[in-house]
This record gives sequence, structure tokens and C-alpha cells, in this order.
Amino acid sequence: MKITDIKTFTMKGGNRNWVFCKVETDEGVHGWGEGTLERHEQAVESGIKALSTRLIGRDPTEIERNWQIMYRHGFWRGGVVMGSAMAAIDIALWDLTGKIYNLPVYKMLGGAVRDRVRAYTHAGDLRGGWDAVDQGFSAFKTGGWVIGQNKWRESDVVDELHEKIKGMRNQLGPDVQIMIDNHGRSRPSVANRLIAAVEEFDITFFEEPVPPDNLDAMEQVRNAGHNMDIATGERLFFRYGFRDILHRRLTDVIQPDIAHTGGISEIRRIASMAEIEYIKFAPHNPNGPIATAASMHVCATVPNFLILETARDMPWHDKVQTTPLVLKDGYFELPTVSGLGTDLDESVFAERPLDPDETKNTGNAESGEGSWNAEDGSPADV
Repeated sequence: MKITDIKTFTMKGGNRNWVFCKVETDEGVHGWGEGTLERHEQAVESGIKALSTRLIGRDPTEIERNWQIMYRHGFWRGGVVMGSAMAAIDIALWDLTGKIYNLPVYKMLGGAVRDRVRAYTHAGDLRGGWDAVDQGFSAFKTGGWVIGQNKWRESDVVDELHEKIKGMRNQLGPDVQIMIDNHGRSRPSVANRLIAAVEEFDITFFEEPVPPDNLDAMEQVRNAGHNMDIATGERLFFRYGFRDILHRRLTDVIQPDIAHTGGISEIRRIASMAEIEYIKFAPHNPNGPIATAASMHVCATVPNFLILETARDMPWHDKVQTTPLVLKDGYFELPTVSGLGTDLDESVFAERPLDPDETKNTGNAESGEGSWNAEDGSPADV
């Protein structure tokens, strides 16, 4: 069996565009992958096309060899664009190989260590928290800011977050898990004040307290003396980008994104690196259905798994799948069919063409995406 073509597809999935790839073979078996990277969709498509020239004519079941060819034979390594392009192809190769051997991907990864995979969704405010509970979730993540703003003053954020989380906790009760995503918007001293302001509300983890570029800044947060778990990792790529933060134990929860960090093959290695440091694994995943399926298969097999993100505010998740993944009472059920357990309906792509406005860096403050500005109008971290 040989790879004959690697095609790319894009579609508007909700508040972001999704990037898919389809690996085809000379025996008619295909596999689906995803490398969704918001506002950089065309770059990922070009990356997939560049990588495909190295793989056409190769055996698709030689997944690790193909991964190493993609990673090593281009000379330039790393980066989120090529990491996303590699991820799309790698996921598709696992899906395709599972179909060939008639096994679910998690079986090929050594088998599941759990019967189902717990997930959380998003909630911008209290209404969103109630919506999550109504959908069967017992955990959700909210932003470390008040929605509806496109400017913010550093002096306001601590009190505003305290009041926001206090209201959520009081209304939803003690049993619903709340996570907070700060999107790396704060310098270390402000991040520490934010954490201290919400520590009383039993927060599961505080995500990206500072930008991802400086581990010494992360260490300043880590050593501040609070007891809250810290999470980070969505903007780190490949195992080499995770080495120092894991070995220095600067986080309690690591959050690689399967669609950005080289796919199923590489995210499993990152999870194992975290396991030996007693760090939990909770993949970042506000992506489309193929990345979600791939993440779910990996999470089923990882001993140090905590919880999986899923963006259920995007109804096209299910509509583009021929056999949607089953999400019940806040848990993904493990599929028993081969490969990823789902397939995509290509006719839906035409109904939902890529939205060019979503490729720009404007975004919107209410969703937490796009541009944010400080009080004086200067661009701030999104």
C-alpha cells in the first residue's frame, strides 16, 4: 500500500476555521487529520502540501518513520505552523492504519487504561456555566477577564476576576469544577495577585498565568507560595519545547495541543515525559472533530490524564461527522470501530467555506479571541 495523495480542506466550524487533511492510498483506504490553527489556516495548508512531497509513494503504516522524515528532512525544525501541518498528517496516518488493521487508534496505542474520557467545555460567564451543566458537564473553563471588553486596565482585573468567580461558585455550588484561563496576559506579580484572589473558590487549575516565552517568569509564579495548580503548554511545540518546563516542575498540569505539536505520535511522548515528573496531562483542544477524536484516543491510554478540553459551542462538530463521537454526561465514550471512530462528510465543506474574517487578527473580545488593547491603546497579549 502506498500514499497517493494528501489533500487539504478548510471550513468555518463556528468561531474559528478548521483545517483538515485527507491521506489517500492506492488501495482506496483513507485517513483524516486536522491541523487547525486559528488565523493561520493558509500557512498550515501550505505546510501540509510541502510535507506531502516527502511522503507520496511511501507506506502509510510506517507512522514513526514517516513522522521522522517530516521532522528531520526539512532541516528547519519546530514552530507552530509546521507542527500543525505535521500533526494533521500524523493523525491521518494513525486513522488510516487503524482502518487497515481494523483497530481503534487507542488499541494500537496499547489499549485504554480507562473506560471513558472526561471532558470540560467553556463558559464566559455564569449563564455559560449553567449551559455547560445543562449539557451534562461537571467541569468548565472560563476566561480570567470580564467578557465584552476589548480594553482593560491592569488595576481592575484582580477585583473583577474575584467577583466573577465568586458569583459562579456561589450559584453553581461546590461540585462543579471551575478552571481559569488567563491566556498569558499578565506579568508575574499580577498573575500572583489573580491567583490569590480566587484561591478560596477551589479552582481546578489556573492556565497560562504569564506568557509562554520566559520560564523564569513562570518560576516567579510557581514560587509565590499559593496552593493552586498551574497549567500551561498550549503554545509549546514538540517534546523539546516541553523539556525544561517539565524537568524544572514549573507547572502542575501540562496542556500540549495535538493539532499543533506533531500529532498523536508526539503528544504521547510529551505525556510520558510529564508522567515521570508527576505532572498531569490535560490537552488543549478548542479544535474541530478530528483533533478532538485524536485527543480522546490518546487520553484513553495515558495514565496521568486529568481532563480533556472540548469546544461544544461549535455545532458543526457533529454535523460534519458521518458518525459523531458520543459525549454523555461530560465523558467521551470510547469508539469500538476502527481508526479514529469517525469520518468526515466532504459535502459539508462546501456549505461552510473558510471565513476570511476569521483569518485576521481582529477577533472579538467577548470570545477571548483576537486583539486586546491596554488602556492607552497599545496592543496587549491576546
